Amino acid sequence: MFRRLSLLAVLTVGALAITSCGEAGAPAPRAEPTTPPAHGNHAATSTPPPQPLRTGERFVDTGLDRPFTPDPPGDDADEYRCFVVDPGLTDRAFLTGSQFRPQNRAIVHHAIFFRIPPEEADRVRAHDAATDGDGWQCFGDAGIGDDPSWVASWAPGGGETIYPAGLGFELGPGSLLVMQIHYSLLATGGAPGGSDRSGIRLRLAGGDLTPLRTTLLPAPVELPCAAGERGELCDRDRAVADVVRRFGPQAGDMVAGLRRFCAGTHEPGRTQSCTRRVTRSATLYGVGGHMHLLGRSIKVELNPGGPGARTLLDLPAFDFDDQAVRPVGAGVTVEPGDTYKVTCTHDAGLRGQLPALRKLPPRYVVWGEGTADEMCLAIVVEAAGG
Repeated sequence: MFRRLSLLAVLTVGALAITSCGEAGAPAPRAEPTTPPAHGNHAATSTPPPQPLRTGERFVDTGLDRPFTPDPPGDDADEYRCFVVDPGLTDRAFLTGSQFRPQNRAIVHHAIFFRIPPEEADRVRAHDAATDGDGWQCFGDAGIGDDPSWVASWAPGGGETIYPAGLGFELGPGSLLVMQIHYSLLATGGAPGGSDRSGIRLRLAGGDLTPLRTTLLPAPVELPCAAGERGELCDRDRAVADVVRRFGPQAGDMVAGLRRFCAGTHEPGRTQSCTRRVTRSATLYGVGGHMHLLGRSIKVELNPGGPGARTLLDLPAFDFDDQAVRPVGAGVTVEPGDTYKVTCTHDAGLRGQLPALRKLPPRYVVWGEGTADEMCLAIVVEAAGG
């Protein structure tokens, strides 16, 4: 998932948002499973009804105008497709919640919504009109330059998003959204998986609210082949070259950049981490973690081993089908000089157990966009200031 994060966006600040309604906190710790998790079994899940509107809020439903059938390029099983979505705003509004509604859950891997300010709307519409078919391919981000902000997203396990009262993502009159959907045909071996007509229900409010933003905290992935696995892609250099072949030179920059940026050494192994300093004051409202099918556990810590040490997220038995961002209570204040540490454990042995991966050749796994690649990403929803 979540897109090919540009080095600028990942190593500084991006903008995503989720604090899922009904998620009171992280689940109770569980022992590491001895059998493979039930990754990817979300095709039959239905979308529950939305929570009631709060004072001053309204719903706006939008999404794909007509069904779209993904057709990944070459022999790839993954397609990232971006579509223009118009919420029809005539006045300034704040996005106070959202509920993505995946229509074809068998192939919709995740979705991200990017905010397009009104002064960029004509340029984005022209880009869409100049591209054959519905939308455009957009590996990495919205595919339109300028690294637009994320304002909503969905991944397996994510329900309706409702931000705390008085908080939201600001949208000016005439703003558009770009909806990026990651379609994965891994389960069909790259064969057509049918059409999709996904959409989103936006929860909008007027007035003067506190704007939200999100920091993305990635860590490297350096996972060798499991014991007994053999193949040319078990060589790290060849595996990185394959990621670059599938997703372009930025994919290689991401792999190299994470190793340079993150404090400490990153020897090949199951567990990797990244420590980074906070550069601006903020109040945290939610923290989530993202990995792919080989993910076993993820932990996010604030000031580990020092004053004010606190665990923000601890998922000792990561579940691909439960990637909702967990609230952190009434808000946690961070200041410049504080540190975040993100730690992930992946298990190459799962490749031989999970039906979606069993037929794929073994590989040394690094950060990559495909469902068969991996990520280690913490998502921190925050408001500026302490």
